[in-house]
Amino acid sequence: MIASAYLAAEGFETPLAEELARRGVPIDRWHGRLALSPAPPAAVAWALDVWTDPRLIEVASVRAAAAALRGMQRNWSHYAEGLFRRSALIAAALPPVKAAPLVFPAAAPTAHLGAWTLLAPDQLLASPTKTSAFPGGECRFEADHIGPPSRAYLKLWEALTLLRDRPGPGDRCIDLGAAPGGWTFVLASLGAQVLAVDKAPLDPRVAALLGVTWRQDSAFALAPEPCDWLVCDVIAYPDRLLSLVQRWIGAARRIVCTIKFQGETDHAAAEAFAALPGGRVLHLFHNKHELTFFL
Repeated sequence: MIASAYLAAEGFETPLAEELARRGVPIDRWHGRLALSPAPPAAVAWALDVWTDPRLIEVASVRAAAAALRGMQRNWSHYAEGLFRRSALIAAALPPVKAAPLVFPAAAPTAHLGAWTLLAPDQLLASPTKTSAFPGGECRFEADHIGPPSRAYLKLWEALTLLRDRPGPGDRCIDLGAAPGGWTFVLASLGAQVLAVDKAPLDPRVAALLGVTWRQDSAFALAPEPCDWLVCDVIAYPDRLLSLVQRWIGAARRIVCTIKFQGETDHAAAEAFAALPGGRVLHLFHNKHELTFFL
């Protein structure tokens, strides 16, 4: 019996397996990057997507597989792992699902979406429900190759999209460890007032944006002050970042920060972040060996 399935980002199967073990969620087997479990679905950080209602269906043909899926609902995303030709034929027989990259700040999709894969030529695993609104949990964007000074902006784009909330004109934002300014660029482009804090200067293009003020200081030295949004993508040990976030709770209305790991994954630290009241921790599609904390 398969009661839940967890899709890891490419190259991050090990942190997901470790987290599931810590949560007491057994893995029956792996199907590529998809961990199949006999236990009910659990909220985990290292899964891009969780299949919450997986069903094993015996199918004698491509036509039978497509008919079984269409009989459950219209919208499906496909995870291909082996059997690529047969999978492609099934996918081609299903109604198309538009998965064009988002143009930020467009809203995340709201249409119901399921997921399926072929475990064997005659065995389909299909989940009518899953946790991510995106196929494979992959929140893709039309990239901005002109404005941002680095690709870090994609992480904040994704975080705000998943939050379904974002700063706007009149909001006061503080970006700790801001240089070279990828996250400050995002906040300023939304019309917010941004205090960018870093010992290093911002990229001149970002520093010149309307509403941006740079303060030369350490991200950890700044005393908490009232703001609508606190964001932080600074390189720091997780326990030090946790102390920083705890100091800012109450001063900032919303918090988004990146928990970066050096060497082994510090699951205990990730759990401490997730335990903060109202907090949530996720591995974003644009994250590397790091998690994103939302409050």
